[in-house]
Amino acid sequence: MCGINGIYGLLPGNDGAARIDQMNRELAHRGPDAEGSFHKGPIHLGHRRLSIIDLSASANQPMTDPSGRYTLVFNGEIYNYKQLRKSLSDYNFISDGDTEVLLVGLIRYGRKFLKECNGMFAIALWDSHKEELLLARDRLGIKPLYYARTNENLVFSSEIRAILKSGLIPGELNENVVGDYLRYQTVHGTNTILKGIFILPPAGVMHFSDSDIQISTFWNLVSDMESGVSSLNYDDTKILIRERLEKAVERRLIADVPMGAFLSGGIDSSAIVALASKHVDRLKTFTVTFQEDEYSEAHYANLIAEKYNTDHTEVKLTPQTLLDDLPAAIKAMDHPTGDGINTYIVSKMAKSQGITVVLSGLGGDELFAGYPIFKQFYALGNKGWLMSFPKFSRALGGSMLKMARPGVASSKIKQIITEDYLDLENVYQYSRELNSRKEIEKLSRKGLRARNAVFNLVKEGVGFGNPGYNLPKLSRVSYAELVTYIQPVLLRDSDQMSMAHALELRVPFLDHELVGAVMAVPDKFKYPASPKKLLVESMGDLLPTEIVNRPKMGFSFPWDSWMRNELKDFCGDNLVMLGKHEAFNGEAISKSWNAFLKNDPDVTWMKIWPMCVLQAWMIENGIK
Repeated sequence: MCGINGIYGLLPGNDGAARIDQMNRELAHRGPDAEGSFHKGPIHLGHRRLSIIDLSASANQPMTDPSGRYTLVFNGEIYNYKQLRKSLSDYNFISDGDTEVLLVGLIRYGRKFLKECNGMFAIALWDSHKEELLLARDRLGIKPLYYARTNENLVFSSEIRAILKSGLIPGELNENVVGDYLRYQTVHGTNTILKGIFILPPAGVMHFSDSDIQISTFWNLVSDMESGVSSLNYDDTKILIRERLEKAVERRLIADVPMGAFLSGGIDSSAIVALASKHVDRLKTFTVTFQEDEYSEAHYANLIAEKYNTDHTEVKLTPQTLLDDLPAAIKAMDHPTGDGINTYIVSKMAKSQGITVVLSGLGGDELFAGYPIFKQFYALGNKGWLMSFPKFSRALGGSMLKMARPGVASSKIKQIITEDYLDLENVYQYSRELNSRKEIEKLSRKGLRARNAVFNLVKEGVGFGNPGYNLPKLSRVSYAELVTYIQPVLLRDSDQMSMAHALELRVPFLDHELVGAVMAVPDKFKYPASPKKLLVESMGDLLPTEIVNRPKMGFSFPWDSWMRNELKDFCGDNLVMLGKHEAFNGEAISKSWNAFLKNDPDVTWMKIWPMCVLQAWMIENGIK
């Protein structure tokens, strides 16, 4: 795991080398073990290394082949590199890691080799003969790769902040996506919160030369799913899912450094720990607990730790601990988010215990129908009669429900039943919505500059008329979760907040072979009549009944209480400053903050916190 940088384009004198050095310094937290740079013709490449596999200097980057034609910088891991190396056995390898395997494979087979790679990666390969650059990103978008263009240059990096440090791209707020951020605490698609800086899409491949630029993809979540799975009976489906998950975990245990796992005591993290413990004696596990009992998962985590004899570490987090860590967490944030500080805290704890690689249960809920939206959308198939009523009647019914049960949930129901259709894109857009369209129009002077990004992504992928529309209903919801929540929120947060501590985070549930199988499973086998039924029953007796039937909590901090007390000044000060920005309405922000402080059920902490973070992040990074 590392950080990569690059600038394509002619620069005067030593200007390019100085800019790459500055970008490398900005990524020092991602790779404290080694630093390297490369310059030839119009290309400058930079690399910071976190040594995971083959700790010797022979695996350092940038890595150039013996001919001197090709040079690679690479962030991530190729888990099946040993098998791939056997297929390249006629090559005289000088290192024992995955970087050289990736370099040789790309030289021989080009972008086709990416389809053979199981892993998480962001890649830049330079061909000095053709003066062509290839950029690529893994299938599920686990590792980020940002880029920006000027009239003369292409600049790319593992982090936005390093692009800013190149001095070639100004840091300006992208006002066109402010509404997207306020609505979903992130920015979707290839856009970022900054003007002119983009992210390569998952499975994206960019070919760049002086005369041409092409962006394509080498894998698709819909067309590359394992269609044969749909014909299996339930027992065979369970066997397949268990085998795929076991293999996914086993692959991610390859490392030459200490390894551990995050353990909340929920189904997903418990499944990962159970399977990893079959291969690792006394696996190190980590849990964050709170003095507020309703948020603490210590009991369940300890249950799994004892069952699998893990070396368990439990750290109780207090409001003061968070206050002490908050400035550093904001500083570590590469892209603003309302959700990432959780990962920052638990990653810091794991690193302090000498861990360099950690397994996470991220993705289990989204793949195995672990959220209410799965049942809700499935049930809507029997409620088509709602649409026979005039829209004003449905709106009246929604208003009456909201009066009877004030709060965010009722507001969302009202919006859903007044849609023209109950298709997934119409319904799902409200699932993870923080602020409604009307609220955003008040909070932001720029309003919503484009149609709902979540609506568009879901419609284009699994909406009527698109190939994904024929997926099982629950898999269509999984698609929506993957492309609008996992990729732009959870994976971005996991990368930036774990790598802030030079900690590599691996996600077995997002192994593409497992994902491709689960997406093809029929609804009748995956319907959550009990919590994540297919996953639990595939695990057999590895999960205790108490874990399976425990109340669902999720890993969350007591933000509601803390923001009204210990974090009140931090929030209030940042909201005042945000309100002075020309893109925002200070009066509306102030009203929303005051309503939250008065316990208005329509104004939750989740509506407020992302705005606080955005302002603090803009100050930290000098954003105009």
